[in-house]
Amino acid sequence: MIFIFWAALAYVLGSIPFGLVIAKTLCSIDPRLDGSKNTGATNVARLCGTKYGIATLVMDVFKGFLPVIFAAAWIESDMALSLVGLAAILGHIFSCFMHFKGGKAVATTVGVFFALAPWAAALSGILCLGVVWLSGHVSMGSLTLALALPVFTALTGHFGTVPVALIVMVILFWRHKDNIRRLARGEENPWLKKE
Repeated sequence: MIFIFWAALAYVLGSIPFGLVIAKTLCSIDPRLDGSKNTGATNVARLCGTKYGIATLVMDVFKGFLPVIFAAAWIESDMALSLVGLAAILGHIFSCFMHFKGGKAVATTVGVFFALAPWAAALSGILCLGVVWLSGHVSMGSLTLALALPVFTALTGHFGTVPVALIVMVILFWRHKDNIRRLARGEENPWLKKE
């Protein structure tokens, strides 16, 4: 019963579309209708400015982190705690506040794994940022993060979390399928302009 409570709470918290709220409230733009048509931090930053993108990023990270870190006081099983985190991620993707549509859940995933396996999240995040810097593409960094998380989760000894890390990897690749196609065709717009 405790698990169901925390999973449901994580889903609802994960469903809050902070990018949409920030963009519509502070810069009168609906990110679902412009740019990449995504409510995530990258699109909000492009449409509204860097500070709004950072605010979206922080809020999306925390909505993954907080339910897991609080649930850890009640739930001992790594697998069950991982499923609470997965509920937050699924909330972001299938938001009950946006007719079960949503974003790609990269920032929320980072928040979840900082609560579950902080070293794995940190190492994966460093790799992600490195790839973004070298390639100029946030999507390539996100895909690198997706691949790295299960590896570093296992290497840091969080074996009960590995199955969910693998599920999340598949989900992130699925959510980035259009980006993968554009990358393959050389049509993906870079976030950072490389000389």
